[in-house]
Amino acid sequence: MTAMVSTRERVPDSQHLRLYSLFRLGASGMLFGSQLWPYFRNAPTEPSVSFWLLLIFFLYAIAVSVSFESLQAERGLVLKAQTSLDIVFLVLMMHFLPGNQSGIGLLLIINIIFAGLISEGRFALFYAAIATIGILLENTFQVIHRNLPINDYSNAVLLSLSCFATAWLAQTLTARMQSSENLATQRGQDIEHLAKTNALITREMPNGVLVIDQYQQLKHYNQQACKLLGLEETMLQAAVQLHTPLERLMPAIMQLLQTAPASNATSDAVKLTINNRDLGIRFHAISENIENGVVIFIEDWSQIQTQAHQVKLAALGRLTANIAHEIRNPLSAISHATQLLQEDELQPGTGRMLQIISDNVQRLDQIIKDVLELNRRDRTNQDQFNINMFVQEFYQQFCAVEKIDLANFTLDLPTKESTIVFDRRHINQILWNLCKNGWRHSQQQVQSLQLKVVSDKSGQFIHITIKDDGGGIDPNIQPHLFEPFMTTEKTGTGLGLFIARELAEANGAKLNYSSSSNGTQFSLTVKKAIV
Repeated sequence: MTAMVSTRERVPDSQHLRLYSLFRLGASGMLFGSQLWPYFRNAPTEPSVSFWLLLIFFLYAIAVSVSFESLQAERGLVLKAQTSLDIVFLVLMMHFLPGNQSGIGLLLIINIIFAGLISEGRFALFYAAIATIGILLENTFQVIHRNLPINDYSNAVLLSLSCFATAWLAQTLTARMQSSENLATQRGQDIEHLAKTNALITREMPNGVLVIDQYQQLKHYNQQACKLLGLEETMLQAAVQLHTPLERLMPAIMQLLQTAPASNATSDAVKLTINNRDLGIRFHAISENIENGVVIFIEDWSQIQTQAHQVKLAALGRLTANIAHEIRNPLSAISHATQLLQEDELQPGTGRMLQIISDNVQRLDQIIKDVLELNRRDRTNQDQFNINMFVQEFYQQFCAVEKIDLANFTLDLPTKESTIVFDRRHINQILWNLCKNGWRHSQQQVQSLQLKVVSDKSGQFIHITIKDDGGGIDPNIQPHLFEPFMTTEKTGTGLGLFIARELAEANGAKLNYSSSSNGTQFSLTVKKAIV
């Protein structure tokens, strides 16, 4: 709707209005001067009607020019009335100055051109119609009262056609010009928004960015580049304003750029030490040739090494999982053979050795299960379920399997039921591991282990806590508590807590703990489901 209104009711350009006002003032002054000059030479006793008419037209032009700024705010009918009045004045001049009709007609054509430039919609043709009616009426008056020949209408018709042709041409060109201006304005706004977006992106990037042009002058930078290079932002701002070459700011980077291939940029970061800090420098050409401008990416070399280390760890994790899977088959064969040997009557020493083999096979099998589970931590199968019902079922199953008296392991559930989204197998493994550890380190008496479900004050999260009454976690062990293969038990794998935290994070939950001499509490924080 807004676009339609703006297309029909185009706002005239202030520059065109100002030129039109100056044309009106110049034309009226010229015509009035042509009538005023003979009075200075011949000093006639009585001014003619044309003199007073031109004087009025000239004063009117002066008034419009003086009050131009105030009239700018009142366009529309005021502007249309001014344009129509100008045409009427010029037609009257054609009548009262018959000897100057050709010159007046030329002024009328110029007036129509300006009318087309500032008019809205088809009003340019309306002004041409007013001029045509005036021209024909004036010519008819000349034919009737001054006995001019009928064929004298040819000049009036040609002038009228010229008015229409000029109005149509001016309106067409103005419409095209307005469309081009609107397109240019829209493109300018798009470019401005794009520039702001690019500035925001580069400001939030973790890496530093420097942009130089074909003359190696600094054009753009971000704050991260200042931090990594150890430069003050005011220094780089002055460099951008003064078009300072990069060689004066960072000669080491410029020297590295000169050694890069001219047809392409470096894809891998090159290590460069600046201000006793190891940085990774990458060049990316703005166009096909690096000599036309370059974007320089600056990274912390330690982060690059960390990323490479993470890639190696991921590959090592896949390799470990494959090895664990391959070990499982011969391990199962060893376990089966040990069980067969234990069925025979053997000497006490031999039986003891077979039992050691069986225990260690079970331990290795548990390690393999944990490693395989760790490799599948991101393969979650989440569904929505009632946390109270799930914890109640888990509590009963855990006490039955681990043979724990219900008086020693208490359960506290809220009266208000809540729903969460979680992988049932993952949360069961997390709670089983935490409760088993808590029971093993507790005093194993009445209420030694407590399982509790509570909601936080905001009502957005559920906290599942497991608290024991043991002696707490050794302060020397706490910083390494969630590291893999960290254990204080002789038969433990050291992967329980590590896998528990990994499974929690895979489901968008958090696993925290607090420990003191009175016991340890683990808390699993899960976000409530939106019902």
